[in-house]
Amino acid sequence: MLLSLEETYPSLQNVTFYKAVDAGRTLAILVGRGDVPRLLGYGGKIIKALSDETGKTIRVLEYGVDDRKFLEDLFAPLSIVTINTIWLPDGSTETRVILKRKGGRQPPFDVKALMEIARKVRNMTLRVEFTD
Repeated sequence: MLLSLEETYPSLQNVTFYKAVDAGRTLAILVGRGDVPRLLGYGGKIIKALSDETGKTIRVLEYGVDDRKFLEDLFAPLSIVTINTIWLPDGSTETRVILKRKGGRQPPFDVKALMEIARKVRNMTLRVEFTD
């Protein structure tokens, strides 16, 4: 699918594709550092074409970045208020992410799907909360 898009959008030839992660109706595409703008360019036409082809919402994430950058990309366009690590009695950890809700509306994405993507990509268990 990306190959057929390369003919229409030549800048895709310079994008490093690592993998795609499927979570319900959301598909996360992991690309190399600095490649996110190449996929988001052309007025969003590339993402729209991918979304139309797969029937899923597309999230473009940078591969190999730190946890904060990964979470910022994952939950964009909402801004992160804080990120905390919660240590559980069994020795495991959860990452608590508090997001700023825009105008008290529902988030523009499926929170459960993004939590699943974080688990599959970074082995990160998330607890997502919202503040106004």
